[in-house]
Amino acid sequence: MNIPPQPPVGLGTAEARRRLRSCGPNVLPQDRPHSPLALLVDALREPMLALLATAAGLYWLLGDAAEAAVLGGSVALVVANTVYQAGKTQRALAALRELSSPQARVLRDGRATVCDARELVPEDVILLGPGDRVPADAVLIESAGLRVDESLLSGESVAAEKHSAETTNAAADAGTLSAARVFAGTLVVAGQALARVDATGAATSVGRIGAALRDIAPERTPMQREIDRAVVLFAALGLAFCTLVTLAYVGSGRGGWLDALLAGLTLAIANIPEEFPVVLTLFLALGAWRLAAVQVLVRRPPAIETLGAISVLCVDKTGTLTQNRMRIAALATPTQAWRAAGPDQRPPALFGDLLRYAAWASEETPVDPMETAIAEARGAAVAEALRHLRAYPLDRSLLAASHAWLRPDGSRFIASKGAPEAVAELCRLSAAARETLFAEVAAAAAQGLRLLAVARAEIAPAAMLPESPRELRFAFCGWLGFVDPLRTGVTAAIAAATAAGIRIVMITGDHPATAASIAAAAGLPAAEVTTGAQLATFDDDQLAACLRRCQVFARIAADQKLRLVRALRSQSHVVAMTGDGVNDGPALKAAHVGIAMGRRGTDVAREAAQIVLLDDNFVSVVNGIRLGRQIYANIRRALRYILAVHVPVVAMAVLPLLLGGPLVLSPVHIVFLELVIDPACTLVFERQPARSDPLALPPRPAGQRLIGRRLLVASLLEGAAATLGAALVYLWAWSRGADAATVAALAFTAIVAGNLALLAFNRNESGLRGALRADNAAFWIIAAAALTMLGLGLYLPALAAFFRFAPPPPAWTLAALALPTVLVALSRARREPVGPAAAAARR
Repeated sequence: MNIPPQPPVGLGTAEARRRLRSCGPNVLPQDRPHSPLALLVDALREPMLALLATAAGLYWLLGDAAEAAVLGGSVALVVANTVYQAGKTQRALAALRELSSPQARVLRDGRATVCDARELVPEDVILLGPGDRVPADAVLIESAGLRVDESLLSGESVAAEKHSAETTNAAADAGTLSAARVFAGTLVVAGQALARVDATGAATSVGRIGAALRDIAPERTPMQREIDRAVVLFAALGLAFCTLVTLAYVGSGRGGWLDALLAGLTLAIANIPEEFPVVLTLFLALGAWRLAAVQVLVRRPPAIETLGAISVLCVDKTGTLTQNRMRIAALATPTQAWRAAGPDQRPPALFGDLLRYAAWASEETPVDPMETAIAEARGAAVAEALRHLRAYPLDRSLLAASHAWLRPDGSRFIASKGAPEAVAELCRLSAAARETLFAEVAAAAAQGLRLLAVARAEIAPAAMLPESPRELRFAFCGWLGFVDPLRTGVTAAIAAATAAGIRIVMITGDHPATAASIAAAAGLPAAEVTTGAQLATFDDDQLAACLRRCQVFARIAADQKLRLVRALRSQSHVVAMTGDGVNDGPALKAAHVGIAMGRRGTDVAREAAQIVLLDDNFVSVVNGIRLGRQIYANIRRALRYILAVHVPVVAMAVLPLLLGGPLVLSPVHIVFLELVIDPACTLVFERQPARSDPLALPPRPAGQRLIGRRLLVASLLEGAAATLGAALVYLWAWSRGADAATVAALAFTAIVAGNLALLAFNRNESGLRGALRADNAAFWIIAAAALTMLGLGLYLPALAAFFRFAPPPPAWTLAALALPTVLVALSRARREPVGPAAAAARR
C-alpha cells in the first residue's frame, strides 16, 4: 500500500535557535576593517612616498620651507588617494551580503512565518514565490511552474526551470546549478515552491564566490613595481651625489665639513626626481577624469596604465555583448513566417492573434524576460476585457504553461505556450507536422533563437474546467523566436579591438549554439566552441592549446572563468575581463584589468573590478583602451623628460666644484628651474595629443618596462647634449675672463634653453617639425613664460641682483640660448627604426 508523504512542517523554534548558535547567521564572513591609522601606515610603505617624505623632512631641516611644503603636499595627495581607495576594498563582500533577502518566508513549528533571512539555518523549509530573492541554497521539496533567474551565477539570460526531486539525488548535485536546487541571491520569476535549506552563509554558492574573492590578492601594477625599482636607483644616486659634492666642496677649500655636507644634501635632494609620483598621480587622476567623459569610471587609477598593454579581452556575452533583454526576432504560423530585419522592427499586424494567445498564456504581470518581450511586442492591441479563470503551470511532465480565460460573451478558452515538443503533444500533431516543426526549431536554434510554441483550445459551454490541459485538443497557433540582441556598436568595437592587436575571447554560461550565433554576429570566429564540460576534462597543457585556437567558451561556471583568466595570464598575456554578474567577480578581480557593467552589473562585479562602464556599452571598452594607450605614452614622454632635464642640473652643480670655477646654481636657481619643470610635467605632457590613432599600433609588449634601458639611455644622451651646451657656454665665458656673475648668468641661460629644448623635442617625437607644431597651447605658454622670466632675471636690475647675475651682452645671451638647443636637436636627429614593433617601443 502506498502511503502518501506527510507535508513538511519545518523546524521547531527551539531547534532553529540551537542550530543558529551552532552554524552562525546566514551571512557571509566579514573581514575586520582596517583602521584609518593602519591604512595610513600601509600607504606610507610605498617606497617613493617614503623617499619623498624623507626629502620633505630634510628640506624642512635645511630651512627650505617652500620646497618642503611642495613635497609634503605631493605626499599628502598620494596618501589621501591611496587611503580612500583602500577603505573601499571590503565592499565586495558587503555587496554579496546584500544579495540575500532581508526577510524570508519559512515554516516554523508547522506554520508559515516571516523571519530575518540571517536567521535561516540548514533544514529550514522556505516558501518561494514570484519576485522572491532566494535567501539560501536549498533543495526543492515541492514546486509548481518554478522558474528562477540565475544569470548572476550562470550567465544564462533565460530563467531556469526548476523541478522538485529526491533530496538525496539533489544533494549529490550540490555546488552545481541543478534543476532540483535553488541558490542564494537568485530571483524567482514564476511559480511556487517549498525548499529545504542545505547551505547558508559562506557555504552557499554565492559564499564560495566571496571566498574566492578574498583569496585573490591584488597585484601591484607594472608601473608600481617600476617606481619601486626607481626609488632604489635614485636613492643610491642621491647618496653618491651627496658624497661627491661634499668631498669636492671640502677639497676646493670653499668651506668646512658642515657647509659641505649641507651643500651635498641640498643638491642630492634637489636632484631626486620627486616629480615622478606627482606626475603619476596627476596623470592618472586627470586620465580618470578624461575616461569618465567617455563613460569609463576608473575605480583604481593604476589600472589606466595597464589598459594600453591589454592583449586579450575576455568578454561575457549576456549583458556585455548583448542587451540581456529578450526581443522577439521571428514569428511563424502554419501559413506565414516573419523575421525581423532590424532591432527596432515590430511584428506585422497579421501575427496579432499569435501574439495575443502568447500573452494570454503568460502571467498578467510578467517577470520572465520572454513574457516581458511578448507583452512589449503585443503592445496595447488587446482591448478585450477577459477574466482569468485558472492557471496551469508547467511541470516536469508537460513543459508548457497554460491559462484559462472567460470572454465577455461567456465563452471560455485556454492559451498555452512552452517547449515546441510539449505544445506538439497538446495539439496531437501528425508525424509530418511534428517533423516540420522540429526542423524549424533546429534551424532557428542554429541562428541563436530561442523558441516557444503557442496553442489554444476552446472549452465547451457546459463543460467543467479540465484538471489538466492534456484533456483538451489544442489548435497549433505557431511559434515565437526570441533573441538577446547585440548592443549597438559592438561589432565595430570588436573589429577595432582586433585591428589593434587585441584578441577577443567570449566566455558565457549560455548554450553553445547561442554563444556561437552571437559570436558570429559580433564578428568573432565561432567555428569552434568549447564547453564547460570539455574544459573540466582539460589539463593545463590541453587548456593552453585550446586557448590558442578557440575564442568562444560556453556553459562556463564561475570557477572556470577564473581558471581561463589565470591560464591566459600564464601565457604572458595582459588580460582584461568584462562582466556584470556575481559569477564574474573572481575573474574580474584576477584579471589585470577587471571591467564591470555599471547599470546592469551587480555590486559584487563593480566592487571587484578596477573599471566600471557607466553606460554598459562595450564600445566604451575600446574607447577606454584608446585613451589608456595615449595616457601611458604621455607618461613615458614625461618621465623621459624628467630624467633628461636633471642631468644638466646635476652636472652644472658639480662641474664648477671640480674645476674650481664660479658657482652656477644656488637654491634660488633650482627653485626657478622647478617652476619650469613641474608645470611642464603636469600640463604640457598630460595635454599632449596623440600623433596618430593609438589603436593603429599593436599592444605594447607585456614585459616592456616603464623606464626601460632604451628610455634611460635616450634620456641620458639628451640630457648629456643639454649638459654639453651649458658646459661649453660656461667654459667659453670663463675663458673670456667674464666675471663670476656673468658666467653664472650665461650658464643658467644655457640650462634653461636646454630645458625648453628637451621639453619641445620630448613632447612630440617627430623631430623639429613636431617640436614646433602648434598642437599644444600649454607648451607655448610655459616656454613664453620661462623666457620672459629669464629675460627679467638677466636684465631687470632688482631681479638680477636677487639671482646674483650680471647682465651679459645680448649676443652672448642669444648664443647661450642657441647652443644647447642645437645640440639637443642633433641628439634627436638620429634615425630611429621603423615598423610596428619599433613604433610600439617608442610609445
